[in-house]
Amino acid sequence: MGISRPSRPVLVTTAATAGALLFTTFAPGTATADPTPRPAVREGSPLGADRAAKAPERAAERALGGTGASGLDSGRGRGYPRERKLTVPPENPADKSLKLGLTPYHGIAPKLNALQRVGDRVSVEIAGRSTGGHELYLVTVTAPETAREAARQERMRERIENAPASAAKDKAITSSYKTPVFINNNIHGNEWEGTDAALKLIEKLAKARDKKSRDLLARHRLYFSVTTNPDGRIAGTRANAGGFDLNRDFITASQPEARAVRRIAIDKQPAVMIDLHGYVNGTLIEPTTPPHGENYEYDLFLKNSYANALGMEAAVNGLGYTEEKDGVLPAVIPFRDQEEGWDDWPPIFTPQYMPFHGAVATHTIEFPMQVNNAAYETQPVAELRRRAAINVDIAGAAMRATLDYTQKHRTSVIADQIEVFRRGATGAEQVPVSEETAPGVPGIGPEDVYTTEFPRAYVIPAGRGQRSATAAARLVDHLLANDVRVERATHGFRLGGRTYAKGSYVVDMHQPKRGLANVMLADGRDISDKVSTMYDISGWSLGRLWGASVDTVRGGGLKGVHARVVHAASDVGHVAPRGDLRLRLDDPREVAALNSLLAKGVTARADGKGGAILPSSARGAAKAAAKKYGVAFDATRAKGREALHRTRVAAAVTPGELFALREMGFDVEPVSTAVLNAGFDWRKADALMVSAGLDRAKLNPAAKSALDAFLAGGGGLVGRGAAGAALNADAGLLAAEPVEGNGDANGVVRVSNAGGTITGGAPGHSFVYSPSWFTDLGPGVRVEQRYGTGDPLLSGHWRATEDGSGGPADAAGRASVVSGSAGGADVVLFGTEPLFRAHPKGVFPQVGRALLSVARS
Repeated sequence: MGISRPSRPVLVTTAATAGALLFTTFAPGTATADPTPRPAVREGSPLGADRAAKAPERAAERALGGTGASGLDSGRGRGYPRERKLTVPPENPADKSLKLGLTPYHGIAPKLNALQRVGDRVSVEIAGRSTGGHELYLVTVTAPETAREAARQERMRERIENAPASAAKDKAITSSYKTPVFINNNIHGNEWEGTDAALKLIEKLAKARDKKSRDLLARHRLYFSVTTNPDGRIAGTRANAGGFDLNRDFITASQPEARAVRRIAIDKQPAVMIDLHGYVNGTLIEPTTPPHGENYEYDLFLKNSYANALGMEAAVNGLGYTEEKDGVLPAVIPFRDQEEGWDDWPPIFTPQYMPFHGAVATHTIEFPMQVNNAAYETQPVAELRRRAAINVDIAGAAMRATLDYTQKHRTSVIADQIEVFRRGATGAEQVPVSEETAPGVPGIGPEDVYTTEFPRAYVIPAGRGQRSATAAARLVDHLLANDVRVERATHGFRLGGRTYAKGSYVVDMHQPKRGLANVMLADGRDISDKVSTMYDISGWSLGRLWGASVDTVRGGGLKGVHARVVHAASDVGHVAPRGDLRLRLDDPREVAALNSLLAKGVTARADGKGGAILPSSARGAAKAAAKKYGVAFDATRAKGREALHRTRVAAAVTPGELFALREMGFDVEPVSTAVLNAGFDWRKADALMVSAGLDRAKLNPAAKSALDAFLAGGGGLVGRGAAGAALNADAGLLAAEPVEGNGDANGVVRVSNAGGTITGGAPGHSFVYSPSWFTDLGPGVRVEQRYGTGDPLLSGHWRATEDGSGGPADAAGRASVVSGSAGGADVVLFGTEPLFRAHPKGVFPQVGRALLSVARS
């Protein structure tokens, strides 16, 4: 096992989606970490047993339509400072920050306006708008630059990424490139204090006249996202106005706040970043326990992250807070102090996404004194403000220590960033982490070594026989939005033993951001045997889950491939010039296109294979839909079967599922136990989807009777997971016995599809999170999909429970999706998680088709 680490305990207190470890903080003199393990907070659980995932439709429209995307100024032709007078929001006495003595959202703009007037160091940009419509402020603090000097800095930044071999030898970069540092605050809305610490630091730097500060600003650009989640800051919620945990949204980037941070990562190219959170006592400072993301250049990352963590630890402990006097425990560095439970495996967190854009030191910092959730409601105001002040102090210490580290190691930090890009561009092998390759980091063992073999290329094929062209275009555009380079073949070619048509897309893995390309497109890895527990999801492959065909090319060269770099996917919208039309429903955009046509009164029929048939008279409407959604309508001679109708969905679901349903164009009315008990007009719904927040046993007699009447009258049910299966059983509908697997399991799984309306043409993979399956199927119950035989897990973490049950072996070959008719209702039940966090796009249509098929006409 190599050199042992001192006292690395297993981290027993984790929250799988909460983002902060759930430690309890007590009054001064009695503060200890709560040693009692708590159940993981699963997706949807924070809503409570009877609350609807109710995001306003305008929030979904803003996120889906991209109106909240980053509005960052490219900076071309402009120097620093870049003053911008911010519009001051109306005063909001309900802002939850006020109770803590912290800066409310409406108080940030006046402070930033004043700080821009202090001197010539502070600039403010609007990075975008939140899902709830609030401006996202990005503050840059640096010494003044002329427009010419700013352009020179931009050229050096581009050379570092795009010509890393020559950049490594460029003395001008070594001597005068301003090292970018990014400090991200308040991405979880009810973890407030980073914002206030940032405002204090910005003010100090704006006014500082000492030599150290002048040198810092002359040689660095400091970027502050003052509050990345203003919706949650105001409301006192972890999530944004759409109900999303933004620190789970990287890679997917469904929310405008995540897209704004992604733009900062690409445009500013931070070498160092920290992300301020709460609450763990003592202050938790990354780097993490294993497993470590296998696509990182982890030797470079660990060397810098560990050294910076030591500096932050010293700064935090040096503030003088103690357990006896203040209730504050000493800081913790998980890599050194814990065995597992706080990993950096998935790229969904901000500090785990940033390394793919060249950051060589990134950290989550969890300040110690809890002020949110129950503490916010139960602690006296004076105690809350005492705790918040300590957290602000600790957050400030972490920020200052990070700047000290970067200032001291400016040259080597940039050299390491250049080396990340050089390895990618040249296809160099990764360097396994060890005490020799990560000097200064003690206790590195085999458990810390995670590397991958990068393929030579990925190909997203074009032409007949491929999956949805719409899905391929979506995937290509998403890769490009993440700054992954994609080319399109100008001629047919042969590669890796396969022949590809002109127009196929090629991702050459000799590129600076190969790690990001691979983390998105690769299958991933089954790490079930590596650790007993994971902090969050462990598998996420876009290559398997987004609906496009993606081929891996393992070796050889690309000399025979004639291609050009693209900046957007080619338009795939198409309508056959004559005859009736068939629309495939293999992508959310295709389902959305159908729903838009149905809303306009266009006649459509199911084709029995999961698609829709439209008459030739709908050609004009189809052309408009093809242009808007990027979908193809092919000619067909099929006449179709049952009529399809606009489907209104009553949905007791998680926020991610609500978002996904709206992405597919369904009219959705969020419901819950409480909503139904208050009286719900079932005439507004054609189908019911249930996965969270609705328990039939807790309905009052009137609500139960109304629900049963809806189902008996032909209202369909789509159920997912334990809640959906429980409603089905309690209502006496489909004869299918649900079996729950290990509740901690998640990942990409192999499946076999029966074809037909629900799973016809569906991908051979799906996603699970607390997987389940169905046994003891009654007469007439149809198996739409099964888990793969053998070991169905492709990538992720899925073990059997302590008694040996609930593992992938138990699920192998079992029914994962079933359907049938019972009690007057058509029913579809899912044991997979096809809409998880609005992520597995290629699996969405299974739910869309299910809703269309069960809806009453």
